[in-house]
Amino acid sequence: MTETPTPPVAARIEHVREHHGDNVSDPYEWLREKSNAEVIAHLEAENTYTEAMTSHLGDLTEAVFTEIKTRTQETDLSVPVRHGDWWYYSRTVEGQQYAIHSRIAVADSPDRPEVAADGVPAQEQILLDGNQEAQGESFLSYGGFEVSHDAMQLAYSVDTSGDERFDVRIKDLSTGQVTEPGITGVGYGLAWSADGRYLFYTRVDDAWRPYQVWRHEIGSQDPATADVLVFQEDDERFWMGLDTSRDETHLLIGLGTKNTTEYHLLPTSDPLGDFQVVAPREEGVEYAVEVASDTLWIVHNRNHRDSELARAPLSGRSAQDWSTVIPGRDGQRIAAVEAFATHLAVSLRTDGLSQVLVLPLDATSDTGVGAGYQVPVEEVVYSIDTGSNPAYDTGTLQVVIESLVTPRSVFDLDLGSGELTLLKRQPVLGDFDPDDYVQHRLWATAADGTQVPISLVAHKDVVADGTAAGVLYGYGSYEISIDPYFSVSRLSYLDRGIVYAIAHIRGGGEMGRGWYEAGRMENKKNTFTDFIACADELVSSGWVAPDRLGAAGGSAGGLLMGAVLNLAPEKFRAVHAAVPFVDALTTILDPSLPLTVGEWEEWGNPLEHADVYEYMRSYTPYENIRAVDYPAILATTGLNDTRVFYVEPAKWVARLRETVTSDPAHRPILLKTEMVAGHGGKTGRYDAWRETAFEIAFLIDQLGAA
Repeated sequence: MTETPTPPVAARIEHVREHHGDNVSDPYEWLREKSNAEVIAHLEAENTYTEAMTSHLGDLTEAVFTEIKTRTQETDLSVPVRHGDWWYYSRTVEGQQYAIHSRIAVADSPDRPEVAADGVPAQEQILLDGNQEAQGESFLSYGGFEVSHDAMQLAYSVDTSGDERFDVRIKDLSTGQVTEPGITGVGYGLAWSADGRYLFYTRVDDAWRPYQVWRHEIGSQDPATADVLVFQEDDERFWMGLDTSRDETHLLIGLGTKNTTEYHLLPTSDPLGDFQVVAPREEGVEYAVEVASDTLWIVHNRNHRDSELARAPLSGRSAQDWSTVIPGRDGQRIAAVEAFATHLAVSLRTDGLSQVLVLPLDATSDTGVGAGYQVPVEEVVYSIDTGSNPAYDTGTLQVVIESLVTPRSVFDLDLGSGELTLLKRQPVLGDFDPDDYVQHRLWATAADGTQVPISLVAHKDVVADGTAAGVLYGYGSYEISIDPYFSVSRLSYLDRGIVYAIAHIRGGGEMGRGWYEAGRMENKKNTFTDFIACADELVSSGWVAPDRLGAAGGSAGGLLMGAVLNLAPEKFRAVHAAVPFVDALTTILDPSLPLTVGEWEEWGNPLEHADVYEYMRSYTPYENIRAVDYPAILATTGLNDTRVFYVEPAKWVARLRETVTSDPAHRPILLKTEMVAGHGGKTGRYDAWRETAFEIAFLIDQLGAA
């Protein structure tokens, strides 16, 4: 008889957190010391234990990995998109981890380029080969990728550790020479001046918040002394973004908290000028701006919580200059607007589903637009969004449609006629047939009577007779909508008879701003009880057996996993919590940590308000673990994650093991740390597939579907 491996036991070192008269013993806080060799040794011991406890999954993990790999067209080409005199695209090559970003002159290929026999389109110019960039590295991601307005220079930034801090590189596209101008440790976003002489980038503060925009002159030797600070945001609540307008006339700085936004503009033709505000910030007012020639198109919430569309002259510097184009109305969330030379594309949400509305510009109309049309989608549940549309003066719009059963499909929409032309549907190799799967929309009744939508997909042979295994996924924070999407890796669940469902719980944005407000701050517990209601609906409707339900969520969805386990551990057989935000109160109490100050408008400020402290204390997963049986748990994290530090799942797992009563041989509690990775895990596609295959295999095994 094989002995069950013994889990690592983290040392207990006395540490007390004191706030509002509450003294909390936290003996695992020492695990936060990343530079401590004993911390690294503990994480490596956890990895060894996880490997031992899942050694029997080797064949299953390899089978799932092979399924993902063989269903994927490994040598492939994205839909080329025209911008100026070039077709831009990315392509992948069988056996290579990263995409190759390339272009072809329109003069050499008047029609969209296609894959040649060897996978390389004729006349290709490679802009950036990720495989070369990643040589000698185990991690690679980009923070910016911007071609200059004359198409002769490429600025890009790279991160090779996973901490989301980037180093800038500039490539002369006429010679292929790459320079590294010494701009290091920057945030997301790059933008060019019109003449290509200056590059703008962001820097971060000690809490890793983007708060400055700097201007770099191409060719200058020492950015530390030569680069110029052109904008700084001192309010620690505000996050910063940097972009270029689609018509390439302006640089945009976007500043935002969870409640308030502000935009500043600078003509790309005047890089030495000063940024000008579009409208000064008003607490609680959010707006987003599109620049189109002499007009600003603005989505804002000044008059309605689900927003309205307005327009203003380019010279407008106040919300008083805004005139309504589409008024706000209940049941319709206006999410975004994209402006083109002849049309607007407006992204909407109604009844929990996404929509795209196309409006022709009409100078004779009081609103500036004529009668439009909604892009049709004929599925029960689906996602629709605009795709890559860099060109301002265009007669077509790229639209992307997918569902739980329909692979990602890229269309050209004729803006005038509304006719859709399919350009590419994600290839799924092997014997995949979308008709083998069925998707449904269910509604769960929450504890307060609210109806919560669920998107569900299953193999057509699965019968809702109460015997199937199932996986329920959830997120429910930051007004982020988890819309139905197609997944090749999910087929490994479905083909084994496992039902997969997405819980569209409050705290997300699926049903509009009110849906978000009802799941944040003092309403956060609705997110957790909604998820439990969705779990109950899967069982009561017969789709999932009561003892065969798994759950999954990551980041804030990992907090969701921890909270629902404390509330209703008996309802789940196994859980995967990815980069889980499970020590939320400790984090939100420390304003020196990345993101914390800005997060106070999402969760509340427990540092200053005792009632917020008590409310968060009542649900934060790490502090509410119970001495009862829990499901099998797999927690995954990255050592260099700057959004949710590895210490949160490390502490959580240690406390779970010392508290819960479940049998560790059959319901193990596991921690797997990627030692060179960040919030998104591994970056090479084969490495990422293996990581995903392991996580899927863990749930398949625990749910008895292997």
